[in-house]
Amino acid sequence: MSQSLNASTLLAVPLAPLVGSALAGIFGTQFGGNWIGRRLTHTLTILGVLIAFILSAATLNSVANDGARFNETLYTWMTVGGLKMEVGFMVDGLTAMMMCVVTFVSLMVHLYTIGYMEEDEGYNRFFAYISLFTFSMLMLVMSNNMLQLFFGWEAVGLVSYLLIGFWFNKPTAIFANMKAFLVNRVGDFGFILGIGLIAAFAGTLNYTEAFAKAGDLAALTLPGTSWMLVTVICICLFIGAMGKSAQFPLHVWLPDSMEGPTPISALIHAATMVTAGIFMVARMSPLFELSETALNFIMTIGAITALFMGFLGIIQNDIKRVVAYSTLSQLGYMTVALGASAYSVAVFHLMTHAFFKALLFLGAGSVIMGMHHNQDIRYMGGVRKYMPITWITSLLGSLALIGTPFFSGFYSKDSIIEAVAESHLPAAGFANFAVLAGVFVTAFYSFRMYFLVFHGKERYDQNPEAHHGHDEHHADHHDDHGHDSHGPHESPWVVTVPLILLAIPSVVIGYMTIDPMLFGEFFKDAIFVDADKHHVMHELADAFHGPVAMAMHAVTSAPFWLALAGVVVSWYMYLINPAVPAAMGRALRPLVVLLENKYFMDWINENILARGARALGNGLWKVGDRILIDGLLVNGSWKLVGKVSAWSRKLQTGYLYHYALVMILGIFLLMTYFVWLNK
Repeated sequence: MSQSLNASTLLAVPLAPLVGSALAGIFGTQFGGNWIGRRLTHTLTILGVLIAFILSAATLNSVANDGARFNETLYTWMTVGGLKMEVGFMVDGLTAMMMCVVTFVSLMVHLYTIGYMEEDEGYNRFFAYISLFTFSMLMLVMSNNMLQLFFGWEAVGLVSYLLIGFWFNKPTAIFANMKAFLVNRVGDFGFILGIGLIAAFAGTLNYTEAFAKAGDLAALTLPGTSWMLVTVICICLFIGAMGKSAQFPLHVWLPDSMEGPTPISALIHAATMVTAGIFMVARMSPLFELSETALNFIMTIGAITALFMGFLGIIQNDIKRVVAYSTLSQLGYMTVALGASAYSVAVFHLMTHAFFKALLFLGAGSVIMGMHHNQDIRYMGGVRKYMPITWITSLLGSLALIGTPFFSGFYSKDSIIEAVAESHLPAAGFANFAVLAGVFVTAFYSFRMYFLVFHGKERYDQNPEAHHGHDEHHADHHDDHGHDSHGPHESPWVVTVPLILLAIPSVVIGYMTIDPMLFGEFFKDAIFVDADKHHVMHELADAFHGPVAMAMHAVTSAPFWLALAGVVVSWYMYLINPAVPAAMGRALRPLVVLLENKYFMDWINENILARGARALGNGLWKVGDRILIDGLLVNGSWKLVGKVSAWSRKLQTGYLYHYALVMILGIFLLMTYFVWLNK
């Protein structure tokens, strides 16, 4: 029996991290006089996120077991005509799951940060930022209207800008946060256009009211064109998702965002912010189901991202960038599932990916700390015996990522591959190839990193930039943990405990939740699929006979053998015969150059698009503003008036006979004109 949730309790979920952020940001920094110290700062922010997680877990329990729901307006900001701008919450299975993922991962990152940012001068400021990010993300996922969605959407973008450029004295960090900010503005322009079209033609920003008018929107065309209005709306909304969820070609900001501290790589670019676009499309499923054109577009973009971003992970040597390109590829998998109308599968992969990708990012950060801030995997090796907890948790995360049977990533990733295979959309053929090839690529680059870091010969003394890694100006601080300063060492407990706690769901959460989330009623009323047109989920349900049977059957399927092949090839090339990668690099030099330059997307953006935009801006300024507006309209108009006035002033002589002559000539001309008309 369905029951409602308490509004005050739900309001406390986002407000608890906000209060912690405000206290840390005001009283823990120079802005407020540094009234509170480091210990109290991290205690307050962690307490806020812990409260949010406990309340989110209780909400999830009520939603899953008692059928509880909530959809109410809490505050009306303003009313413009018939358009209401409100603050409200919609809590169902989709929202409750996202609330738990966001707060749990954020809690782990807060704990991890105590160790990672131990000696950083901006310690209190960092905690204020990550708590503010948690508040922003919660407002986004809990919203029941598009105005609040857009507020949360822009707020996470703003805080990510602050976090990527956290070390604002580093030129590379400043360039990276500006790049992220500008690229996301491109996507957000499309996003706000989509919201504007809904407001204009549906007359509401509320989800429920807009979805109720979806049928009316489907019958309309965009004024002045023959395009279906709902198709334009969906593509505009998805362009917003392309920016936030880093889909090709708006993906270029995410790898560079690794310039920020490692904890934010896990929080923003693995589990929460980059999945906001996936969440948004799933939430808007009643609209997307009305346009197969939009679904084909989504599937194609996702397939390109899943495969071609995976290729870039193969040639990366920075441990964090390998994981970053893995994030890009997995976001592509989620997007492909959205295009196949398997929204619940996409969100399922979002959840499992959040745990194992946060684990891999935090594991990478632990390795960086243990390696005295060397981030180049070519100069690691044999770390397993020095960092056993980091090793085993990173191995579990890697196994989940490549889709090993019984691990969480297997259930979500294989479901995506099956959904694409069952889809009958025109784009499904290419997408099916991309997601299958991506399985091999993912396994190859994941275990390339794993073998180079944790196995093989120790190569620490070969690093030409020893002690001058990515987080160079923090290396000395993090090295001071009472260990041998020359060899790797295990990280402190505040780092390893979050790794262990993230490793547990990375292994078991898929097995535990696949049945209710994909084939039960967990997402009932949250995700809509037109089963008559898109029957992918029905076919998946017919083929599903339990998580154990699914895992056992996997050993006979192509994805399993492709993943195994990727691991074996990586093992041979990087542990058994290291000469092979070098030989292949020489033989395939043009391809390597293409990958090293990231398909020249940065060059195109900087030298063609940016310069073109600047040339266009200069042209509009010089021709449009200076010549046409200032020169012709503004200055030209007063000059014309001045000249006409000067000429007409000469007619005012003051002599009566001049005026009499003009009057006589005027009468003569009028009489002549009327005589001519009467002929």
